[in-house]
Amino acid sequence: MSSPPIYAGVGISGCWALGAEGSTSGAESLDRLYPAVGAARPPRKRTTSQCKSEPPLLRTSKRTIYTAGRPPWYNEHGTQSKEAFVIGLGGGSASGKTTVARMIIEALDVPWVVLLSMDSFYKVLTKQQQEQAASNDFNFDHPDAFDFDLIISTLKKLKQGKSVTIPIYDFTTHSRKKEWKTLYGANVIIFEGIMAFADKMLLELLDMKIFVDTDSDIRLVRRLRRDIGERGRDIEGVIKQYNKFVKPAFDQYIQPTMRLADIVVPRGSGNTVAIDLIVQHVHSQLEERELSVRAALASAHQCHPLPRTLSVLKSTPQVRGMHTIIRDKETSRDEFIFYSKRLMRLLIEHALSFLPFRSCTVQTPQGEDYEGRSYSGKQITGVSILRAGETMEPALRAVCKDVRIGTILIQTNSNTGEPELHYLRLPKDISEDHVILMDCTVSTGAAAMMAVRVLLDHDVPEDKIFLLSLLMAEMGVHSVAYAFPQVKIITTAVDKKVNNLFRIIPGIGEYPPGTGSGTCLGWDGWSGAPGQPQEGEGSSPCPAEPCYKSMQPLTKDRLASSSPGSAREPMSLRSPLWAKSTRRRQQGQH
Repeated sequence: MSSPPIYAGVGISGCWALGAEGSTSGAESLDRLYPAVGAARPPRKRTTSQCKSEPPLLRTSKRTIYTAGRPPWYNEHGTQSKEAFVIGLGGGSASGKTTVARMIIEALDVPWVVLLSMDSFYKVLTKQQQEQAASNDFNFDHPDAFDFDLIISTLKKLKQGKSVTIPIYDFTTHSRKKEWKTLYGANVIIFEGIMAFADKMLLELLDMKIFVDTDSDIRLVRRLRRDIGERGRDIEGVIKQYNKFVKPAFDQYIQPTMRLADIVVPRGSGNTVAIDLIVQHVHSQLEERELSVRAALASAHQCHPLPRTLSVLKSTPQVRGMHTIIRDKETSRDEFIFYSKRLMRLLIEHALSFLPFRSCTVQTPQGEDYEGRSYSGKQITGVSILRAGETMEPALRAVCKDVRIGTILIQTNSNTGEPELHYLRLPKDISEDHVILMDCTVSTGAAAMMAVRVLLDHDVPEDKIFLLSLLMAEMGVHSVAYAFPQVKIITTAVDKKVNNLFRIIPGIGEYPPGTGSGTCLGWDGWSGAPGQPQEGEGSSPCPAEPCYKSMQPLTKDRLASSSPGSAREPMSLRSPLWAKSTRRRQQGQH
């Protein structure tokens, strides 16, 4: 077998270039492994394990702007069609793995990257092991110190696009903290740790395996500086632990895994050429996984009968009259808001009738029994698809006492035409609730499908999701029902057509150009002067003009105002007479 080429001057070598003489491990070191094939940065200021997942942000002195969204990770059938790309990053203790991971993240410049640290998955210690750890006599560098079952199950769920909770390990107390961190939404996952390649099932989950090779003297100096300066250890204890556990473990368990790596990066973070080559490869892999969901939705489900999961509010003369008002381009802003809110209230009341109820008996003040019904679920949670869905929250709060509210920000990418997930904030334990998902209009169903997919990724049962919309197009109804046949779809009206800009026809107006929502409910200021902050929104700008000015990016402060625990007061209702509106229209016809 001829030796593969080694690229001189590139600073990166394939694992095949390593000889067999580098292995000195015994039989024990092979139990969890595949068969064997043959200048320093400032210390990291941390005392707990690091696992990070944040959307891309642009921070200014006054606000935080979400600059990039997560494109669809599922197909038109609603099922995941692409898994996250997982990079395994191994190497000795203090070899610079986390620094290399951060450099890769910065160079990738793609949204929604998750950094998952193996340090979070140390096993819970017994009382005896705690005493050993306090005296530097516990081996944290042995494979048995890690919870590989939890690592594998967590990485599987993340790769499948699911939401996961990660333990936080405290290095000063050698224990897990009570609170766990939630991670969700990964296009790329970087998993780093000293035993990143030390389990067969774990290796199968890694799409790329990188070993950071740093000189042992440099690693010792870094470890001394880190453990003494950041973790409160004394120099004798650090050296004792290094000689007794760290160095033997590297020789026996970690160095042999270098053979399993696809790429070996000598000198760690100082090897910028190697990192550039890694980034180029990851970019090529991500390009192959790009999807186009909206176009597929536009060409599917044509001429099919409306699904049984759809429920349309009965078109009484009153409902028809309110639709006439909000669809009329001559309607004033005040009247549009008033009658839209009336329709929303009726829609919410109609939707609640589909919740599960059980028979119950209560006693009246007169001492008589009354056979009634009571809600049989745990609780109801509302989730609004920002921005238009937020206008439905007051109607939900008006009829559901103490309802919890979550938010999902989905906007259309002006270049690709695809929906993108920018931000989400969901209440805890939402998987046990009946969820009312709110958006004012649904045209192609692309944004609604993304929101449903987010809820499913957070373990909300499909049959507990109720999609509510003031107006829907037949295309959107078919798209959601075909992908998620157990989701209940509830609306006040269904229009037949969508134009080439994906606007509902005849519809009720549209957002500013480029938002792709097809509704004119796109202002947050139901009451108050344009540009003035509404109650509960702090000092963030609030564009209150209907739909004739370009929409500004939402800020984190404003998003938080509609999240659980916010104190937004119900807005006052004005009561223009129906007869006045009807008379004005009759006069206009003459």
